[in-house]
Amino acid sequence: MKKNVLLSGIIVMFISLFVWVSCDESDPLPETNPVIELLENGEMKGVLKENYTLDAGTSYRLTGKFVVDAGATLTIPAGTQIIANASQGQETETYIAVMMDGKIMVNGTAADPVVMTSPNAQPQDWGGLTICGRATTTAGVDATAEVGNFRYGGTNDADNSGKINYLVIKGSGAKINTESEYNGLTLYAVGTGTEIRNVAVINGADDGVEFFGGTVSVENLYLENNEDDAIDWTEGWNGTVTNAYVKHTIEGFSTVVEADGANKNPKIVNLTAISTTGGTALQFKKESGATITGLSLLGYDEIIDMANDGPLTNVMIEGEVASHDKTYDAAPTVNPSTWTWAEASVVEIVELKGKQNGNVTLDATKAYRLTGSYIVETGKLTIPAGTRILAVASQGQETETYIAVMMGAQIDILGTSDKPVVMTSANAQPQDWGGLTICGRATTTAGVDATAEVGSFKYGGTNDADNSGKINYLVIKGSGAKIDTESEYNGLTLYAVGTGTEIKNVAVINGADDGVEFFGGTVSVENLYLENNEDDAIDWTEGWNGTVTNAYVKHTINNFSTVVEADGVNKNPAIVNLTAINSNASAPSGIALQFKKQSGATMTNVYLEGYATQVDMPNDGPLTNVLIEGIVATLTGSYQNGKLDISAWTWFH
Repeated sequence: MKKNVLLSGIIVMFISLFVWVSCDESDPLPETNPVIELLENGEMKGVLKENYTLDAGTSYRLTGKFVVDAGATLTIPAGTQIIANASQGQETETYIAVMMDGKIMVNGTAADPVVMTSPNAQPQDWGGLTICGRATTTAGVDATAEVGNFRYGGTNDADNSGKINYLVIKGSGAKINTESEYNGLTLYAVGTGTEIRNVAVINGADDGVEFFGGTVSVENLYLENNEDDAIDWTEGWNGTVTNAYVKHTIEGFSTVVEADGANKNPKIVNLTAISTTGGTALQFKKESGATITGLSLLGYDEIIDMANDGPLTNVMIEGEVASHDKTYDAAPTVNPSTWTWAEASVVEIVELKGKQNGNVTLDATKAYRLTGSYIVETGKLTIPAGTRILAVASQGQETETYIAVMMGAQIDILGTSDKPVVMTSANAQPQDWGGLTICGRATTTAGVDATAEVGSFKYGGTNDADNSGKINYLVIKGSGAKIDTESEYNGLTLYAVGTGTEIKNVAVINGADDGVEFFGGTVSVENLYLENNEDDAIDWTEGWNGTVTNAYVKHTINNFSTVVEADGVNKNPAIVNLTAINSNASAPSGIALQFKKQSGATMTNVYLEGYATQVDMPNDGPLTNVLIEGIVATLTGSYQNGKLDISAWTWFH
């Protein structure tokens, strides 16, 4: 037994010696790369320093910064999904970035795109994709990016940062600071050796794609509801964007295109942008510019904004210097309906023209082009909240472009304070189109079945309670097309409209004639905002005898007519809470209240500021017909009783 114990001990010592010799420093175990280990477990975080290919069709969790370092290539096969799972407060620390001399190969297909998103795809959920290259930029060599303080910029305009094909980015735009947010795709000095095509950026809190210098070009862009700019460039980018479709269906975005800095004359070939919420289309800051062909814009309030009064000659559109007078509303040049990889949904464009008989309801998700007269002969036209109607009048056809509601028909405009209905031209300039006209069956001194100066329509009857529908939260811009030497359209014209009609919260801005004009009738109006209408803000004739409650008139232009013009017999209409302020360069100037013939009114809480004439009786009518604050008006009186506070009226901006 003792011999066996001794032998066992010798064997144990031998095994221990063998193990010790096998594990010494001359034969170390391989170290584990934590970034690779995470990737193999479906998580992306850290700095990738070697080439790596993700598994096709796999879903990866992006849980922090994932940086592709110099010398490394990240390959992402078709069908791969990367889900940004940012902890609360860590959204700005959750992004993908490719360093100078690193590469990314996004190998999506039309059937199986690569998707980078957050679980809910909501703006600011994560930081997006950033690529840093060695091409030229006006920021110089080894400039510092606002994202991660990464270095970018060099002298190699042919620099190659890899390839992107069929990529969808959602929910990007995490806020870095008060001045900066991430974009969906950010390209810092990326060179022409990089291929980028078929990219969608959806629901980003900042820009869709932004170029900081560089020479890279991009083909086939789908950009939906990015809350700042869809396409942005600065620092002398001079590549080309070919085939871009921009969709705006949310309020408060910045622009379709924002360009800044020096002009290296980049190009955009085929750009279609459609907004159902207004906004600015093309903005050029400082000396920036571009050459644009195949441009189609619809639904924007402002087409070209030269924010710093830079030279318009730097912007060439369709082979000519850009013009503030053009709307560039050609037929769409890009149709992404076949871009199923982008989940693209095209805004339907509907033409309004002709005669309506029966009930019609518009759809706020569609873009409406008013291309001629649209006349509601019978039935009801219902316009839901948020609907925009863009008046597109051919030159010389401005007077034939309007909306009119006939006697017996109705219009229901169902806007809300956060989603008003808007009727406008592209640049909202006076005389662009004809405005909205409603004809009713209430009484008027013109008699029964009188003939309107607009369209020779019939109006007037014996039913003072006539109902032509309802209007709530309506904004009208750019009206006032000239009919003849004596007549122009108003923003809102009410012919013998009765008390059964409800009208409140209406703004008329930049009209060439009156804001609102009443031809007889009994209808009342509540909450009017009337800005820079070139004739009268409020006008009535033919014995109108309703009430205007809460009207704010703003004049910042010269040569307007009046705040109020009344004409004809006096049926003693009422105005309650009227504030009118003239702040143009020649103020005090103009006439505030003008009463022609026998006309008059009872007015309370009147505040007038900046007018040379307070009360004008051009036909020496009786001042006793005009009562202001309960007493007979005087020609020399000063009326500043209770300035109307409209700070809560945000709906017309």
